[in-house]
Amino acid sequence: MSAPPAERHAAATPPAPGWFSRIRPGPVAAALVLLALAAVPFVVNPFGTTVLGRILVFALFAVSLDLLVGITGLPSLGHAAYFGVGAYAAGLTALHVTSEGVVPVLLAAGAGAVAAAATGWLAVRSSGVFFLMLTLAVGELVYQLATTLDSVTGGSNGLFGIPAVQVAGTPLTLAGHVYWFVLAVAVLGFAALWLVAASPFGGVLRGIRDNEPRMRSLGYSPFRYTYAAFVLAGAFAGLAGGLFAAQVRLVTPSEAGFTTGALALLAVVLGGAGSLWGPVLGAAVVVLVRDALGPTLDGHGPLVLGIVFVLAVYLLPRGFAGLAGLGRGRRRAREGAP
Repeated sequence: MSAPPAERHAAATPPAPGWFSRIRPGPVAAALVLLALAAVPFVVNPFGTTVLGRILVFALFAVSLDLLVGITGLPSLGHAAYFGVGAYAAGLTALHVTSEGVVPVLLAAGAGAVAAAATGWLAVRSSGVFFLMLTLAVGELVYQLATTLDSVTGGSNGLFGIPAVQVAGTPLTLAGHVYWFVLAVAVLGFAALWLVAASPFGGVLRGIRDNEPRMRSLGYSPFRYTYAAFVLAGAFAGLAGGLFAAQVRLVTPSEAGFTTGALALLAVVLGGAGSLWGPVLGAAVVVLVRDALGPTLDGHGPLVLGIVFVLAVYLLPRGFAGLAGLGRGRRRAREGAP
């Protein structure tokens, strides 16, 4: 004897998913990572805490460059100029005005944005090799200015004696306290960059990167969008420079030089351009080899970085983000297989 229609309908209807199945793994993983980072000063020595703080600063700088390279399709060789401008702006503010809270780093972000706005209106009108050369020229110009303006920047000796960042009038002198300050500002910077990339504005930038003539035919102005992206990238690079000055309390012309910009580009390539989270891992590799392993390699840190870069180009053409994409593709293939 068959079951009544109501019972057959109830049996065919799957049970409602529980609260546990509705949890999205991405936000949970991000929260766990954030908690682990916040607990670092309790379980890691001051040197390791300082190195991790430098990774966060350099990662923010690399992600700001990824906004240009991976999202907008504008590879820059002079992005360190805005990092250096932000570092000097924060250092000068702390020396002559105030080192209270986020005032120096916010002014650093503003200085980076102004510098990018002043130079980007010409740079983004070009593309390809011309864009690379223009950005490289801007970086070298800022480097030379930082070297020659002794009365302002300290010249080749650098801007030293920067006071410790203060919170409610209390200087942050312990490595853990400085690390927490860097972590808080860097996380806000990462979140803002993610919102920019995930917004309709970020979608237009990707469209311009993939097919600029089509976006122009749809009524978008490539110059306006790429110029805005250039200024935003400069602002976040300046913010990272301000955090660098707050942590190291010394700014030299090398912060605005070609080497710093090349290392950031290396971090983007290692991590995977366009992924935003990939350059964070790339920055970790660069800083660990340069700062943590450098003293044990007898000055051969740059050589090791070069070897890592060559291996990454051949073995990971899409960086660390490409490995994650490959894993997702294989998982989908298994799920779709009979």
